[in-house]
Amino acid sequence: MRRSRAEVIIDILNAAKEESGKTRIMYDANMNLASFNKYLRKLTKAGLIVRIKGSHDKVVYRTTERGRNLLQLLEKVEEFISF
Repeated sequence: MRRSRAEVIIDILNAAKEESGKTRIMYDANMNLASFNKYLRKLTKAGLIVRIKGSHDKVVYRTTERGRNLLQLLEKVEEFISF
């Protein structure tokens, strides 16, 4: 069964709660590169994920406070509708 957009967003935001590289988040969210890049652009533009410099100048991503708030809300909605 195909995941809903909300489920995909939940997976990405969860994967990026701790600073992680793009590949790690993509694998944790179980996505292909094309789909992941589309979602990452939208989530970054919406201020739900932020791109930052990690150790050794490696680019990493992290869920913002706004993203964490949305994640909590989406998880509650998913819990409610999956009764």
